Parts: sequence; structure tokens; C-alpha cells
Amino acid sequence: MANVGIMGAGSWGTALALLLHKNGHQVTVWSISEEEVEMLSERREHVSKLPGVKIPEDMAFTTDMEQAAKGKDLIVLAVPSPFTRSTARKMNPYVAKGQIIVDVAKGIEESTLMTLSQQIEEEIPQAEVAVLSGPSHAEEVGRGLPTIVVVGARRKEIAEYLQDVFMNEVFRVYISPDMRGMELGGSLKNVIALAAGIADGLGYGDNTKAALITRGIAEIARLGVKMGGAVESFTGLTGIGDLIVTCASVHSRNRKAGYLIGQGRTMQEAMDEVQMVVEGVYSAKAAVKLGKKYGVSLPIIDKVSEVLFEGKDPGEAVNELMLRDGRPEHQALQWQE
Repeated sequence: MANVGIMGAGSWGTALALLLHKNGHQVTVWSISEEEVEMLSERREHVSKLPGVKIPEDMAFTTDMEQAAKGKDLIVLAVPSPFTRSTARKMNPYVAKGQIIVDVAKGIEESTLMTLSQQIEEEIPQAEVAVLSGPSHAEEVGRGLPTIVVVGARRKEIAEYLQDVFMNEVFRVYISPDMRGMELGGSLKNVIALAAGIADGLGYGDNTKAALITRGIAEIARLGVKMGGAVESFTGLTGIGDLIVTCASVHSRNRKAGYLIGQGRTMQEAMDEVQMVVEGVYSAKAAVKLGKKYGVSLPIIDKVSEVLFEGKDPGEAVNELMLRDGRPEHQALQWQE
């Protein structure tokens, strides 16, 4: 049995707490919000984010970060990506050398272009940092529906330990050494999901969405491989798998925000209506900067950024994508003479 601290009591943090509790581990969940801790402790249910999913009486909730982090076998960092660095900085005094931190959020920091694991390693250099990613909506994990994810770590023994901690009959875990590829796939797919939602909001069909998913993963893989990620990560669960579920699911906050934008809402109006952090909005600017830094063409991501931050009409953005110069689908394929 592991003693686990979970930082963040949103839908994903709560769902993973339930999973780990079911696996027989001792779980303490931290939230910055006293109101949220009181609601979870008294009602034993996350009323707004996981309604109907009951929380065991022996699962502890606290606003005391030291209580949730100090002395734990591992810490699951489940705060929204814009708050990863600040939360990690506050955690530092309570983290021992070699203590495992598993990041389960997805995003890229605009100011530094760092992935979340890089931010954590910078703020808590004494920690052993790993990531968990893949097609895994909290609403389904919380209800115990079959889900498959990947744990990434620098050392195989850490990945195997976490695989054993998280895996059960409804939550299958693969392992990978490619943290960079996993994180880039998980972050950039949120930007493509905004595009898929915008297309839905404009009234486009399945053909459009299929095109966005396939050309979207082409963009993600081009950039990811240039940045040192493995192509296998982009063709697997943390690449195309995560992209499909985020572009298609009713649970996807990024798709929902995009849908509202496609229907005429501004970016801020869409974010306010979703009432959760829309991580693709935060990753879009960083993705554009990465494309320029590494000299990689990202036409879909560029247009999403223009819609979000430059007021471009979504329909016009689609027309511009469709009317780009013709080219081969795969540059590596050779023509017969």
C-alpha cells in the first residue's frame, strides 16, 4: 500500500483519488479552496465536477499542503497547468530527495516554453518527476469505465512502480521513457480540440473533424519529433489516442469552448461558460512560438491562435486553411519515375 498525496481536488484529482483508494492506497487530497474541501468532506461528492460519484468516508481532504505532501510515497500533481509552477514552488519545502511527483495535467508555459515536468523539475530539483497521460476523461475514470493511459518516467523502475500503483481491471497503464513526446502530444492536442469544437460550432460535419484530427496529429508529430520526442508517442495513446477523445467527447472542455467560439462567443465568454480551465487556450500561444523557434509549419494551430487572440472570424480561418497551396500528404513518400 502506498501513501499518496494528491494536489488538486478538481475532477481529475478527485477521479484519480478514487482510483487509487480503490487500489488499496491511503489517499490525502489537497485543495487551495476551503469551500471545496468542506464540500468534499461533508457531502462526500464533488457536486459540480463529478456529480453522483460517491467518495469513501476514509479519504481525507485538506487545505494544508504540508499534510498532503510531506512523507508521502508519491505525490500526484493535478492542478490546472497555469498553476503548476506556482504550486510546485509552494510544495518544495515538503518534498524529500527522491520523492516521486506524478504530473497529470497537460500544458506548455508560454513565457519559458517549458513542459510541466520541466517546470516541476526546476522548482523541485530534488524530486523524481514522472507524467501520466492518455485518453482519460475524469468523468469516466471516476465512474470506473475502462481506460488506458501511459506513465512516462526517466527511469524504468519508477515507471514500473507507478504502473503497479495505478493499474487495475478498469485502468490499464503502459510505460514509456519518452516524457517529452508524451507531454507535447497531451498539450498540443488541446489546441487542435479547440479547432474541432469551432468546426462543430460552425455546423461542419464528420469529414471536417476527421481532417482536423489527422492533419492535427501531423502538425503535433512534426513539432514533437523536432523537439526530441519519439514518433511512436504521437501514433499511440498519448498522441492520436488523446487527440481523438479530446476532439470528439462531450466531456472535453477544449472542444466545448471551441464550439461556443464557433457559435459566435468570444474566447473569454467561452471560457466563462465552460467554468473550468481551458488549457488549449493557454497552450496555443506557446505552440505558435515553438513552431517559429523550431521552424515547423503549424497551419491549424496558427489559425486557432488567430481566432483566439487576433479576432479572426472562424469561418474565414477555415477558408484560409482549405485554400492553402496544394502539396503531398506525406513529404517522405517518393514518386516512381
